Amino acid sequence: MEAVDFLPYLGWIIGGSFVLGVAGILTSFQTTRMKIKNGYPLEGMWGQSLKPGSDAQNAQRVTLLTQENAELRAELGSLKDRMANVERIVTDGGYHLGAEIDALRDRALSNLKDKGEA
Repeated sequence: MEAVDFLPYLGWIIGGSFVLGVAGILTSFQTTRMKIKNGYPLEGMWGQSLKPGSDAQNAQRVTLLTQENAELRAELGSLKDRMANVERIVTDGGYHLGAEIDALRDRALSNLKDKGEA
């Protein structure tokens, strides 16, 4: 194929390039808008902060996140302890022994019913 063969498609190629460029620009605008809306810091081309937050605001945010992190770690620790207790109960030999006793009781009760004594 020669360059002349692409001549009828030149309008589509230019139009497609234009649409892709506009879509990229609109996507960039939308991304920036979502960052602003949700409170994320804006960055320049080289990663520098365009709108640095105040030190007091950042310190308060760090304090709140640290407190939340500590609460979540405590809750996770208590859940681990509870899970360990449940595992110990289920894998304990006494649990199986209790289940066997109940099964024997049920078998004895069904034997008495079969004999008509219950």
